[in-house]
Parts: sequence; structure tokens; C-alpha cells
Amino acid sequence: MEPLILFGIILALGLAFVNGLNDASHSIATVVATRALSPAKAVFLTAVCNMLGPFIFTTAVAATIGTTIVTKSALTPPSIIVGMAAAILLIFVATRIGIPLSSSNAMIGGLMGAGVAVAGIGAIILPATTTVLHVIIYGLTGCLAGTLILGGLTYMLGADIRLGALLGAICGGTLIIPILMVAGIFKLSGLLVVVMFIFISPILGMVTAFLFDIVITHLFRHSRQNRMRRIFQPLHIFACLLQAAAHGGNDGQNAVGLITALLVASGILASFAVPLWVILAAAIAIGLGTCFGGWQVVEKMARGITKIRPYQGFCAATASSGTLVMETLYGIPVSSTHAINGAIIGVGATRGKDAVQWRVVREMMTAWIITIPLAFVCAFTGYLAFSVVLDILRAI
Repeated sequence: MEPLILFGIILALGLAFVNGLNDASHSIATVVATRALSPAKAVFLTAVCNMLGPFIFTTAVAATIGTTIVTKSALTPPSIIVGMAAAILLIFVATRIGIPLSSSNAMIGGLMGAGVAVAGIGAIILPATTTVLHVIIYGLTGCLAGTLILGGLTYMLGADIRLGALLGAICGGTLIIPILMVAGIFKLSGLLVVVMFIFISPILGMVTAFLFDIVITHLFRHSRQNRMRRIFQPLHIFACLLQAAAHGGNDGQNAVGLITALLVASGILASFAVPLWVILAAAIAIGLGTCFGGWQVVEKMARGITKIRPYQGFCAATASSGTLVMETLYGIPVSSTHAINGAIIGVGATRGKDAVQWRVVREMMTAWIITIPLAFVCAFTGYLAFSVVLDILRAI
């Protein structure tokens, strides 16, 4: 195996490690906040589940990363390595300052930036015009349906109609796409689905957790806090471990897809077929990263957004794990950051808008939106600089 390819594999495993380092917060934030588990136990158990995730779920996310973002001609060993280096740099910096960044989006932005530097703007695999039109039509239909349903409901309850209509439009326009995908009516893949789920994933987690919290609160409205803790604490732990496994099957597939693409680009593999040793190596790397943990990120997610009660931790973990499992099975490379943060916001919002620290939410949402463009710029400039240095060395 060539030294450059070997270096690329090591770098991809480094990406999986820092992925676990930053994303350790996603699965353990709520169990730490509600004291369902001690931080040490939470980190160890989620590390194990992160390692099991790629074996439980499919490698559909790896195929998305390696085949549907940029063209095959733009996936050269140097471009893949530079893209990974840009993503690792962003994730490491975000972890140090306590921002729960999306490693999936950082990696996608890195691949796109390096790919464009290699083959021009045509390197990006853009969606068909008809697909975009269908998304717009379905989205507007969902907005209208949500406005009518929630606006009418708030009118009957004597609440703020304008607020109800606005929330209905946002939720309806956002949730219509995953509903149609699950129903098998609409198929969506590639870069478009990645960008759309930056917004869909947190809203899906938020709405699901909000509704779940309301149902649980109603069913157990006469129960004492001690009884609710006994019931929901083990369920909460199970939901968090399921989320950790789904995270390993989704974010953990980034490194798997990159290593496989690297092997294909170098001619070692004839087609995009993921070897077992690649899955195992990436799983171990992400598990080790989780063991070290990004405690500044944990603190912001566990206590910075809102105060979580024990049963609300279960609601948030269940909603986010269900969202992440669905996205993983459909091969959508998303960050569990988006799902769990949305779910935490959802359970906090059941106590009123003032129960959520919206300043922290705005900071995180800004980071989510700029991740792909920032990684793109870093990888694009990094590849150009790498090319200049390589030309100088060849001239010497």
C-alpha cells in the first residue's frame, strides 16, 4: 500500500476519533443533565454502543458520502486527504471552544471544497431540476396544511392565531419531506437531502419531543416524582444507548465512506464495496474518541439550553434516537447534534418559551449553517496551497 494511501486511512481514523470526541455529548447530554448515569459510566456505555452501531445498521451513509456528493473524477487521494484534514481541523477547534459541530457536514464541505479545487464546480453532484421543483411544491403544500391545521387549532383554543399559523407553516413545510420519504412516495438523496436535513433534523426532533413530553405529562399527571424517576430512568438510559448506536451507524460511517472511496480512487478496490476491516477500524476509532469525551460540549448541551427533568430526558432521548435511526436507515448523513438539540429544545419549550436559552440555541444554529461553507473554503484553499507546495517540491 502506498504511503499516501496509508496516511489517508490514518487521517480518516483520526476523523472518526475527533468525531467521537465532539459527538460524545450527543448521547450522554441528557443522562448527565438528569443524573441518570454518572459521566464516567455514560461515556463508557455510549462508546461501546458507538462501536456497535456500524454493525447494527447498514452502510448506506458510507455510500452516500463516497458516491453522491462529488463526482468520481474529483475523488483523488490528495483531494480526499485535504478534505479530511479541513474537517478534522474544524471539529477539533469546535470541540476546544465547546461548540457541538456537525462532523458529517464538516466532512461533506471538505470533500466539496477539495473536489472543486480538483475538477471545478462541475465536481459537485447537483440534484435534478425536477427533484428541486418537487421539493418546493411539497414544501409549500406542507406549509399550507400546517398553517390551516395549527392555525385552526389555536383559534379554537383561543390562543395566538398568528403564532399558531407561523409554527404550523414551519413545521408543516419541514416535516412533509420526511413523512413522504417514510411513506415511500418521494425519494431524495445526495447533496440536496444533506442540506435539507440540516433544518429538518432539529425541527423533527423538537416537534417529536414536544408532543411526546405533552403525552407523558398528561398520562402521569397524578404520579409522584420518585415514581416517575423509577419508571423513566432505565428507559432513558436505553433510549440514549440506542441513540449512541444510531450515531455510530451514521456519523461513524463518515470515515468508512472516505476510506472506501480512497481505496477505490487508488485502484485497490474495483468498486465501492465496504471491507469489513474498514468498518471495524472506524468503529474502534469513534469509540475511543467517545471515551475521551468533549466535556465542554457536554456541558453546553446538558445544561446550557434548558433545565431537563428526568422524564423529559427520556422524551428527548427517545425523540432524537428515533429521528437518527430513521435518517440512518435512509442513508442520510446527518449529525446527531441537530436531532438531540432539537429534542432538548422541544422538551424545554413545554414549560414556555422563557425556559429555553435561545442565545445558546442561536449560537449552535449559526455554527450548523456555516459548517459546510466554512469547511468548503478551508478545503479549497488547503488543496490549492498543497498543489503549490507539491509543484515546488517537484521543481526542486
